[in-house]
Amino acid sequence: MPGPSIPPPIAQLGARPFSFYPAIVNIQHNEWLYQSATWSEVLVRNTGTNETVSIPRRYVGDFSRVEAPVMIVGLLAELEYRAGAVCPAKRRVIQMPLAVNHAGNDAVHDAVAAHPPRARTGPAPVIGIRLEDGPRSRIPKMVLGGVALGLAGCVLAISLFRGGLIASRAFYAPVAQQDLGLSQSDDYQSVIHSLGTPARDTWQSDPQGRAFHILWYPRHRVYVVLMAEGAADPHYIGALDRYWRPVHIVVLPDRRTSYTLLASLRRF
Repeated sequence: MPGPSIPPPIAQLGARPFSFYPAIVNIQHNEWLYQSATWSEVLVRNTGTNETVSIPRRYVGDFSRVEAPVMIVGLLAELEYRAGAVCPAKRRVIQMPLAVNHAGNDAVHDAVAAHPPRARTGPAPVIGIRLEDGPRSRIPKMVLGGVALGLAGCVLAISLFRGGLIASRAFYAPVAQQDLGLSQSDDYQSVIHSLGTPARDTWQSDPQGRAFHILWYPRHRVYVVLMAEGAADPHYIGALDRYWRPVHIVVLPDRRTSYTLLASLRRF
């Protein structure tokens, strides 16, 4: 069986009151009386509340040899009273040590400065400060990163398409097709018979020796185009709207459409 525990230095105080330094957090009245001790704990009683508290023995240091104005017992770590027990204080920010309460505050500080309690030999305890960086704190960063990445991708795609790095920058505007009832077999006379006399009648030619007969019909808002190659009579190849865009094309004898020919005409 283990023998009786060795009394801690605080037991020498007997019935004399003392104060802890630093004071125990969450206990307002900092005046105590020694009660008893075991191998692991020291039992003290608060003179203001008459409450008995057990303090882990490893945190209790020596006491000051000077009794005036108050006896001081040093604590080797800052403790707090929580849920009926005393445990090491956990703080998220660094604070100055709490002062001893009531009228003896200044006297306690003077006594500690002049005769500090004797600490135990060996390395000082290390208290780690942990900064919370859990999953919840990372969620806003991930959301902001995703939004920034999406915006950057949109800007890059727009710049590539508009800058000509992708595709050929060919843009097409929709054109309203019109059925004038004309075909490649129609010549000037059949066009006049179908649509009437044009408000404007003009000719153009190209370097290949092709002649284009262009007829303007305001009622239909179209330019009817006929083409002649060599000594042949001109025949219908399509129509242009008032903005000079092809609105009707035909298939030529070489199996190509007349779109390219219509688009090459000079606007007047």
